Amino acid sequence: MDKKLIIEKIKKHKKQPNLRYQLKERTEIFSNLLFYTLFDIETPVAANLDKLEAEFDVLVNLACWEAHKPCKKVWETYVEKLPWILERLNLDAEATVNCDPASLSIEEVYMAYPGFYAIAIYRLAHELYKEGFPLVPRLMTEYAHRQTGVDINPGAIIGDSFHIDHGTGVVIGETAIIKEHVKIYQGVTLGGLFVAKNLQQTKRHPTIEKNVTIYANATILGGDTIIGENSVIGGNAWLTSSILPNSTVFHTPEIKIKTSKNAL
Repeated sequence: MDKKLIIEKIKKHKKQPNLRYQLKERTEIFSNLLFYTLFDIETPVAANLDKLEAEFDVLVNLACWEAHKPCKKVWETYVEKLPWILERLNLDAEATVNCDPASLSIEEVYMAYPGFYAIAIYRLAHELYKEGFPLVPRLMTEYAHRQTGVDINPGAIIGDSFHIDHGTGVVIGETAIIKEHVKIYQGVTLGGLFVAKNLQQTKRHPTIEKNVTIYANATILGGDTIIGENSVIGGNAWLTSSILPNSTVFHTPEIKIKTSKNAL
């Protein structure tokens, strides 16, 4: 075994000069600090804001590869938004308490509901996404995805009082728009109808208007697809075109009953 030759070959094929997995790990630390700062009653807010700023400096050094972009200034804008983000997340938690008969307390929602955790990290990441901060917002929501099974792209636009029940398998694409008071269940996909790189700058994912409920494993695709307000989308439904407000859509299963002749 020629160890020196192996090392040289590995180095030759390591082609990404900015690929530092420390960024992923530090993003997870930053995300946890944010969550505790906003919600944990025993976490000192003032001290943690200082820690968050220090962690953000680390992220700036790791993620901001283009020297002409003033990433450091993003923190000042971002930290001012944290009270407003917390206010919105409290509305999400209240929506879950009001929607889910299984929830025994609002504390249970904050600590035990994967849907709420995924929404929280999404909202914290979305504001960085809007600032154009590179890669970190995506790493934040991917961390929540790994923890909860809920995949929300940080570019999605989601209104207040959003509720995700159970959560596992939910996918919400980058250009999806979700209005206020929407409820979705496990396995729901708000995705693109076509997958092609040249569609990157187009709206590829659906718009969900106010007061819509989408039940488990429904799939809604396409940037031109609009689900009208006050509609109910039943489980396993497949939609690629718009529906009017106040609609109800159900998947109708095909049922075949075996007879004695064809039972085998």
